[in-house]
Amino acid sequence: MTPAIARPSPNFGDRRDGLQPELVVLHYTAMPNAAAALDRLCAPEHEVSAHYLIARDGVLYQLVPEDKRAWHAGVGTWGGRGDMNSRSIGVELDNSGLFPFSEPQMSRLEVLLSDIMARWAIPPEGVLGHQDFAPNRKADPGPRFDWHRLARAGLSVWPNPDEDGAPAPDEARFLAEAARFGYPIEHGPGPVLGAFRTRFRPGASGALAPTDMAAIADLSRRFPVDRLATSS
Repeated sequence: MTPAIARPSPNFGDRRDGLQPELVVLHYTAMPNAAAALDRLCAPEHEVSAHYLIARDGVLYQLVPEDKRAWHAGVGTWGGRGDMNSRSIGVELDNSGLFPFSEPQMSRLEVLLSDIMARWAIPPEGVLGHQDFAPNRKADPGPRFDWHRLARAGLSVWPNPDEDGAPAPDEARFLAEAARFGYPIEHGPGPVLGAFRTRFRPGASGALAPTDMAAIADLSRRFPVDRLATSS
C-alpha cells in the first residue's frame, strides 16, 4: 500500500506528564473535501490538527508524528481521565457524517489502525469516536460510520448482549454500566445514550430500552475501562 504523504502541521507539542498513546480517536472532518481539511489542520491560526487524515479515495496524509501531541480532541474524558490529546492518536476522515464512508477510505483506515495498535499495544477497546468521550458537544464520526466492520476485523469492540436476560430500563444502572465502560456521565443519560446509540445502535430512538441495557451491560462486563488503564 502507498505510504502516507507527509503534510506537516505546525499545530502540535510534546505529550504531557510522560503519557503515551493508549487510545485512537476517529473524527470526521465536516469539510467540503480533503484539501480544505488539510488547509485547516495545517493553518497555525486555527490551532487544530490530527496525526492523520484519510481522504475519500483512500489517500493517507500524516500531519503530526505519532509520538507528539496533536490538537484534535479538545475537552473530554474517558474512564475519568482527561488530556485526551496526550493520551491518543487522532485520525480525521474526509466525510461530513451525512453519507457512508467510502470503501477505499475504510480499507485504508483498517490498515492504519492495525499498524498503530501494534506499535503502541492499543487494544480494540482503545479505539474511540470523538463523540464517545465528549458526548455533550461532539457527534463524529456519526451514525454512518461502520463500527461493526472494525469490530469484525478486531479493530474495535461490539456488544454481544443477552437479549433474553435484558434488564428493565433503569437510567441509574445504565449510567453506571456506561461509566464502567468509559463514558463520561456527568451530563446525564441523554448525551450518553445518544453517543452510545450513534455507535452501537444507529437508527435507534426513543426512551431507554432493554436492548440498550443489555448491550451496555455486555460492553462494561467484557471491556471495563479500568482494564484499559491498567494495560497502558
